[in-house]
Amino acid sequence: MNNVRPQLEELLFGAVEKMSVESVDVTDAVVRVAARSTAKRAACPLCGCWSSRIHGSYLRFPRDLPTSGKLVVVSLRVHRFICAEGSCPRKTFAEQVPGITRRFARRTEWLRSMLVSVGLALAGRAGTWMSDAFGVRVSRNTLLRLITSLPDPPTATPRVLGVDEYAQRKGRIYGTVLVDVETRRPIDLLPDREADTLAAWLSERPEIEIICRDRALFYAEGATRGAPQALQVADRWHLWHNLGEAAEKCVYLHRACLRPSPESPQEPDQVSESPASSPWPTGHRFAERTRAKHATVHALLAAGHSKRAIARQLGMGLNTVLRFSRATEPEQLFTGQWQSRPTKLDAYKPYLDQRWQEGCTNAWKLWEEIKAQGDPDGYGNVRAYVSRNLRGKPQSVGPRPPTARAVTRWILTHPDALAEGARLQLKAVLANCPELEALAEHVRSFAHMLTQLQGHQLPAWIEAATATDLPSLQRFARHLERDLDAVTAGLSQPWNSGVVEGHVNRIKMLKRQMFGRAGFELLRKRVLLYS
Repeated sequence: MNNVRPQLEELLFGAVEKMSVESVDVTDAVVRVAARSTAKRAACPLCGCWSSRIHGSYLRFPRDLPTSGKLVVVSLRVHRFICAEGSCPRKTFAEQVPGITRRFARRTEWLRSMLVSVGLALAGRAGTWMSDAFGVRVSRNTLLRLITSLPDPPTATPRVLGVDEYAQRKGRIYGTVLVDVETRRPIDLLPDREADTLAAWLSERPEIEIICRDRALFYAEGATRGAPQALQVADRWHLWHNLGEAAEKCVYLHRACLRPSPESPQEPDQVSESPASSPWPTGHRFAERTRAKHATVHALLAAGHSKRAIARQLGMGLNTVLRFSRATEPEQLFTGQWQSRPTKLDAYKPYLDQRWQEGCTNAWKLWEEIKAQGDPDGYGNVRAYVSRNLRGKPQSVGPRPPTARAVTRWILTHPDALAEGARLQLKAVLANCPELEALAEHVRSFAHMLTQLQGHQLPAWIEAATATDLPSLQRFARHLERDLDAVTAGLSQPWNSGVVEGHVNRIKMLKRQMFGRAGFELLRKRVLLYS
């Protein structure tokens, strides 16, 4: 044992000074290590005065990292010293072995560090599953408490700061994430997205030179008040995204131009029944059911069945069979107070028929369109009219026109990156609509500014965009004027908020791991320490 003990000391406590291993007892499930502290003096944790007067000793049993699948328990004897400072309120104090123990700790520092790493990576419940795999049973609440007790990491004031919002509860509670764009590491999380909070944080760090942000008014105001010396840079991705939204609205307003010009309409079929002779169109559920019953009743009468037998066979009343037998044609039975009754939707039915022929087969989209025109009716009636009258109705012959979103995507894509089919379709659409052709020219000129960092051309672009007949593009251009300096810098400087968007996505992942326990303080610890 004397030859083995130095090896055990180096293996178990090689990095710990003033420790001595006395014995090791190995059982089927537990490894018990008896050790003692060899320190002759210690500093008082309250006054800091060193003392060598030993009051006594006692045993501590911290758990250590498992080894070979077995639990390791250390039986550690430490000293209790008498404080040498007479004025100190602490008369006695227990020594702490650096690297092994801390006050009231039931685990060694090595085991604590391992649990902290698991908690930062996996949070509560998933962290307990991983700890069980390591042979350490711990509750999810303990892991979360270990994370919360960690100190904030020391960070230097960044030169280039990225600012963006994240959702603690989407649609209700939002916060702010601050990232060092140069080192790509998060610096801090703010509990809200108010201008005052951001301004107070920035005012304490005058070394910040550049702030990358989106065009939200509260961030613009907070950056202006908190860091007037910094250059504000609007993020290019947000600029391009806003331009895409404006372009899609413009294309949707000119959706009629997406369909090729129709050929001259042919003469209507003279054989078709007039509305008076056929009040219910073909395909109406009541009309088809009545026609089927009328044909069945007359077929059975022709076969020699009596009316009472037909009533029993078809499960109909005798009076109903008599009515069907007296009617020579099923149209004579199309009566009732609910037939051809006027509805609020009648004024919009021609528009619905036209949009159906243009290729719009989404009932919700049709309802939104007529609602914008003043229709007071609900979505259910539009859905019923589409399913009963339009569904199955033949549309115009020819290829289906592209959707407004598809045309917008083609306009926003570089011409060299478009497929041949999409390029030909876009060319036909632009040739059919001068407004969309002008929109495409403005979008491509803005893309050239954005990719080549030619922000000095922005005022001329805004002037040209506001002179067009495209309301959505005009609004987009006017909004750029409100934040002209930041937008010009965004189109001129190489900095952007891409790294901040990545951290926002990471925050979403961390929130989903912790579900309802993802409070601000816990979330802030994981974002700052696990990166």
